[in-house]
Amino acid sequence: MQSILLLNQGYQPLSVISLRDAVGLLLRGAVERVGHDIAHVLKTPSGRFRVPSVLRLKIYHNVPDRRATWSRKAVLQRDHYTCGYCGRRGYTIDHIVPVSEGGRNTWANTICACDACNQRKANRTPRNAGMRLRWEPKTPRVNYV
Repeated sequence: MQSILLLNQGYQPLSVISLRDAVGLLLRGAVERVGHDIAHVLKTPSGRFRVPSVLRLKIYHNVPDRRATWSRKAVLQRDHYTCGYCGRRGYTIDHIVPVSEGGRNTWANTICACDACNQRKANRTPRNAGMRLRWEPKTPRVNYV
């Protein structure tokens, strides 16, 4: 299956679409070709129809915010169930800045931890507990369920 990159009017990538969808958009006049790369050539009784590899919408399409939503399960999946302090298998969530000190449930403030490390750190920051994070927790690009 051939896939075609679909760009917004401002050249921001929107999605990768199928050849069938690309042909439909081209025939409706909703998109224009970008560049000279040809992804596929369709042979029709009246000739050849060239489908480019990149298409751009003629009218701007408003895209809703696609940021990942925070949840305990999503943090565990983001960290691959690996403790952020020792690297062992972990099934608990640890707040880097404790909730008692104003820490919140955010991607940057939570990390997967094993029971031992979570208890060792207790209600302190990693620095106060003498522990180091193996990686910096960040907001993932994909939305975990």
